[in-house]
Amino acid sequence: MPTPPPPPAPTGPGSPRDVPPAPGSLPLDPDTLPGPVRDELLAPDPVAIDTAAEELKDGLNRCPRCGASEIRQKPGSDRLICLYCRHEWQAERVEEAFGLGEGIDQLRGTVVASGARDIDAGTDALVSFKCAGCGAEVTVNTQTSMTARCHWCRHVFGVNEQIANGAVPDAVLPFHIKKTDAVARIRQFVDKRRLFALKEFKEQFTPENVVGVYLPYMIVDANASAEVAGYGEIETRRYTRGSGNDKKTYYDADVYRVQRALDFTVDDLPLESSRQRVNLDTRANTNNIINTIQPFDTKNAVKWNASYLVGYSSEKRDLNVDWLRPVLEDQLLSIARCRLEGSVHQYDRGVRWEEEAIEVHGSRWVAMYLPVWLYSYHQPGPKGGMLHYIAVNGRTGETMGSIPVQHWKLLLAALAIGSVLEGIALWIVGHMG
Repeated sequence: MPTPPPPPAPTGPGSPRDVPPAPGSLPLDPDTLPGPVRDELLAPDPVAIDTAAEELKDGLNRCPRCGASEIRQKPGSDRLICLYCRHEWQAERVEEAFGLGEGIDQLRGTVVASGARDIDAGTDALVSFKCAGCGAEVTVNTQTSMTARCHWCRHVFGVNEQIANGAVPDAVLPFHIKKTDAVARIRQFVDKRRLFALKEFKEQFTPENVVGVYLPYMIVDANASAEVAGYGEIETRRYTRGSGNDKKTYYDADVYRVQRALDFTVDDLPLESSRQRVNLDTRANTNNIINTIQPFDTKNAVKWNASYLVGYSSEKRDLNVDWLRPVLEDQLLSIARCRLEGSVHQYDRGVRWEEEAIEVHGSRWVAMYLPVWLYSYHQPGPKGGMLHYIAVNGRTGETMGSIPVQHWKLLLAALAIGSVLEGIALWIVGHMG
């Protein structure tokens, strides 16, 4: 077999053989360009999908039958209801409205919906409306609320215009689980773990303080390819040597170089888009708990309408697409590894992947609020203590949480279990003799 030619000598700064850059390879200085060219170069990328609700830009969500603005979500459903004439109607699903479930395998580049655009940190959190009923000015502070009532004519206003501070997403997945149900689920979760719970926690436990909160997520569709390579082992022989306490088991195996490639698509992958929630420092908080109550039925998310937030709080998105892109690539690699497991079953000693690569051909990003009931408890301690959460999925009721425990009780329980197991072992040995 002929020997392959050696690779070409590297070039560039720090390499053994530097060469000058090719003409035209230096970055362009926008200031040296003509005005129209410079403006086009510096202009932000166009929004591929405009999800703005033109009919709600005046802040009023009116009943299609009577025109009243006293609109609420009908509890336990995705429908809206007028509190004046009791008329009900179904909000439009965002996926159907904008074709978000289609063409994932054809995605190229980065497609960003208007509610997922980069955040402008200089955008004021205050949004003002001029009431069409009485002419008064109504102001909503998007840091704390998304709706407000005119104090003169009682019209209800909601922030539906997609302002650039990250407070208004493209879609919302309404709550189905009611507060009474969430309280019962949290109480049941704690009751099963009360034996080892911290005394102060048990004394202060008040599940009625649970808060319904809409958490910000990016929902991502992706068209990707992955390549992985490593080594797999197939066991050929197993044997033992020695005796008694010195007895050891050995095995022989054939080792193979394993390579796999996969083209795949991902539909509605949720990524947290709040800096507070992506902080998974388990020494200070239990944010990781919130991930365990997934999945959410994001296919049922509806077009953004602030009326769904009445009675609930929300957290504003503060992370952009570029910040989340490495997170997406990491999760796509995990998905690829899982999908490839079925192709390596013959390696009964397992496969050790040592090289991995992911190429995202195209992605589509939609900002969405997802519903979570949250109960929190702050456990005092060094470095600020620990913030414990118990979370309930606002759609399915799936519940998971963290409660502070008394470690000495756990230690006693472990010692007791160890003593019982030791006694059983001695009994078995005695009867075998």
